[in-house]
Amino acid sequence: MGTATVAETSAAAKPTAARTKKRTKKAPPGIRPKGWVGLLFILPNLLGVIAFTLIPLVSVVVLAFTDWNLVSGLGGIRFTGTDNFVAIAQDPAFWKAVGLTLVYAGVSVPLTVILGLALGIALNRPLPGRAALRAIFFLPYIVNIVAVGMTWLMLMNPNSGLVNQVLGGLGLEPGWFASSNWALPALIVMAVWGGVGYASLIYMSALQDAPRQLYEAADIDGAGAWTKFRVITWPSVLPSTIFLVVTLIIGVSQGFGLIALITAGGPGDSTTTLSYYMYQTGFQFYRFGYASAIGLVTFAGVLVLTLLTWRAQRGRALHD
Repeated sequence: MGTATVAETSAAAKPTAARTKKRTKKAPPGIRPKGWVGLLFILPNLLGVIAFTLIPLVSVVVLAFTDWNLVSGLGGIRFTGTDNFVAIAQDPAFWKAVGLTLVYAGVSVPLTVILGLALGIALNRPLPGRAALRAIFFLPYIVNIVAVGMTWLMLMNPNSGLVNQVLGGLGLEPGWFASSNWALPALIVMAVWGGVGYASLIYMSALQDAPRQLYEAADIDGAGAWTKFRVITWPSVLPSTIFLVVTLIIGVSQGFGLIALITAGGPGDSTTTLSYYMYQTGFQFYRFGYASAIGLVTFAGVLVLTLLTWRAQRGRALHD
């Protein structure tokens, strides 16, 4: 009787197992039940990326191969192939803007990195009020750009500015934003002032990860401060340095706010960098196709510089 019961139970279980197997096979692959709820959480961000990043990027690439005057509307878009890029290669104003951008980046980026590293090393040591000092030096990086511009306009006023009053005692009276020779150096000073605190914060994080045992071994061997910096500190912070150089170059290539607010590309065209020249071409002369082509060329140039910078440091960091 027990055997019969087991047999009957097994026979009854087989159809149930078969039905379960069939239901499993018919279950749709991919998203689990109620998985769409998770998609709803990321949908706003996804729509924002599509609307404000992906669509503008695709539009710039498409417009770079067209001749479009905004006044003519969408019906005035005319495909011109590579004519915009040929015109860029023959445009002296574009190449002057390239030169000014290279000077702007070539001076401000190294100064920001060097001063940021020195400040990071200083603030990484035990100092009275160290936390407050870190906050004070980082503050310029997060202050509103309009407030920064207005502050520096007052400080660098040729007649009553505090900076010129100090420099006047040394026999220097720069015209700053009123002079075509001093306007770009003034913007460089502002860029360095605004970026040093950010760079020092990045360096402090890297310095705290530097291996303490190497410094202890160097002290035992009698190594000096310069030797420890060259052999231990610099290789430890090299990846952070590359990160800063790349991000600062990108920031300078996109730097528009201070130039538009203070100099408007002048006096003359002495501060017309690539970003401002692109703005002039698109929003003042309404040549959106040509401005888009300038944007693509700028992107390609920044990408090449980034790759070269990244390749130059390979194998030289302490942690690879």
